[in-house]
Amino acid sequence: MVTVIKSEHRPSYREALNAMHRHRKQVFVDFLKWDVPVVDGQYEIDQFDTEAAVYLMAIDPRTQSHLGSVRLLPSTGPHLLRDLFPHLCAESVPVAADIWEITRLCTAPKAAEPKRVLEQLATAVMEFGLLYGVKQFTCVAHLAWLNQILAAGWECEPLGLPQIIDGEHVGAVVIKVSTQSLQILRERLKFTQPLLRIPEVSKAA
Repeated sequence: MVTVIKSEHRPSYREALNAMHRHRKQVFVDFLKWDVPVVDGQYEIDQFDTEAAVYLMAIDPRTQSHLGSVRLLPSTGPHLLRDLFPHLCAESVPVAADIWEITRLCTAPKAAEPKRVLEQLATAVMEFGLLYGVKQFTCVAHLAWLNQILAAGWECEPLGLPQIIDGEHVGAVVIKVSTQSLQILRERLKFTQPLLRIPEVSKAA
């Protein structure tokens, strides 16, 4: 299962969110050497981890630990493509109420089956889009990661030519959301049941 964590759910998932930010630091800063903010020496948290951010998180059902996650941001507010990488788009940055951005897709460094976690997240993103009226997702990513997206089964189109940023080829794509794409993902990845779980809001939150 993949859990939707909106701002109102965060009080119930503080430990899992802290683990997510620690794992993001280990993946993006320690391993990939990205020059991004680190809080208290252990958490990768940037200017886009706002109240508007929605996290889709794969959680171990036995230990409740973070296995992998992705951040979703509405394009009508601050987001990576519009604010930092608009030059990756040949035309204007796509912005609309039904367009969201995907960022910070990662798996826990010690996840037993990282590929399967990524497949769960890729499918859950499409489920989220259909459930919440999202027509398209945009994404900024290194080309190697984009190849993983295509392999997972997302239907993508480039928004412009890739460019070299900090020595790596980086591109922006738009991902189409449709019931057909979700069906293809489920069949290809052998998911027979919906993966997305929306938790109740704790009264103590």
